[in-house]
Amino acid sequence: MSASESRIVSSLNWRAALPAVLALALGATCGLLITDRLQASAIAVSQKGRMFHPDNLAVARGEVVTFVNDDSDLLHHVFVESDTFNFDSGDQEPGSRTPITFTERGTFQVLCGIHPKMKLVVRVN
Repeated sequence: MSASESRIVSSLNWRAALPAVLALALGATCGLLITDRLQASAIAVSQKGRMFHPDNLAVARGEVVTFVNDDSDLLHHVFVESDTFNFDSGDQEPGSRTPITFTERGTFQVLCGIHPKMKLVVRVN
């Protein structure tokens, strides 16, 4: 193969590979942005000893709060009932994680349907 033929083949290979290289770079960038967003919204509330930890929380509208049943032998059942926002987790097994996206602004009381003394106040800005 001559030097000019080699340059043409080399040029063709690069042109064929360019879309794949761009797709990989774009995919990696999107992955990093999504990972940063997930890490930034990692708010966890522990349910242990028939209490929420913490028992008071302020979040931005649209943020996700994950309720973790940290009791080894107790069921929990998170719910919110208000005029503007409702949520019901159903029964939560020990070790389970239940995400709630707070989509409305306001102050909400989160309760446990099994343990009536469990209360958490969430202020959504």
